[in-house]
Amino acid sequence: MAVEEHKRERDPRTGHMMTGHEWNGIKELNTPVPRVVWIFLILTFLFGLGYWIMMPAWPIGTTYTKGLLDTNQHKIVTAKVQRAATDRARWTDQIAARDIGAVRADPALMAFVREDGHRLFGDNCAACHGINATGGQGRGFPNLTDGDWLWGGSPDEIAHTIAVGVNSPASPETRVSQMLAFGRDGLLDNDTVIAVATYVQSLSDPASAKGKAAAITKGREAFAANCAVCHGPQGHGNQQLGVPNLTDGTWLYGGDFDSIYTSIYEGRHGEMPAWEHRLTPVERRILTLYLLDKGGRS
Repeated sequence: MAVEEHKRERDPRTGHMMTGHEWNGIKELNTPVPRVVWIFLILTFLFGLGYWIMMPAWPIGTTYTKGLLDTNQHKIVTAKVQRAATDRARWTDQIAARDIGAVRADPALMAFVREDGHRLFGDNCAACHGINATGGQGRGFPNLTDGDWLWGGSPDEIAHTIAVGVNSPASPETRVSQMLAFGRDGLLDNDTVIAVATYVQSLSDPASAKGKAAAITKGREAFAANCAVCHGPQGHGNQQLGVPNLTDGTWLYGGDFDSIYTSIYEGRHGEMPAWEHRLTPVERRILTLYLLDKGGRS
């Protein structure tokens, strides 16, 4: 009877009933759960129940409950990709069908070329040529914005180089270019290599020839006998063979004496991938237009 009366005891300050538990004179209140908590829990339960009913939720063997809304993220993504492809085709079809000059004269199409060309170049070409297509002097990666082309800078020539690459085993039509290792393979002795390097440097930097008349004369004779067949008698190169111009100050591997000496002694064998099997024709065309727009044609 005493316990029952104790349990019915009400706290005089809060008005809540006691639980009947007491520890060292401290009595425990039977405080009810706040109403806002009950409301929150009920709403959470209702939301969860509604989500299970409306959306995909429960696995059932090899499938799952589809929900009343039949929401399918795979279908949504597929539809978005199809819409994007349709939107893209509106301007890529024009780029593929129209003449290069006509595309370059169309500001709207060139806006697409600059945007998509930047993406294509960044994904496929920037690793070697740099994000701004300025190449890397001394590393064998040509600057594609200066108008100085190994294989020619017309739209057809640029497109062909992109398609088949240079010294690429992936394409039977690849452009082929290789410079002999005149020193390493014993074609010229070291003194002659030094003389040729001195002469070649003087073609683009006449000031470097000061006080080196004997070496220049010897180098010119050796150049005529060994190098002119590719680079031409005056060193102007040959775009049909991908042979660089040695007189214009633009260098793939550096124009200082040590770099020129290394090129002659060790030879050079650059390589560019063939993109004909990696990029679609219209993507290669966009890259061609992008490079022309970057200032790659003199």
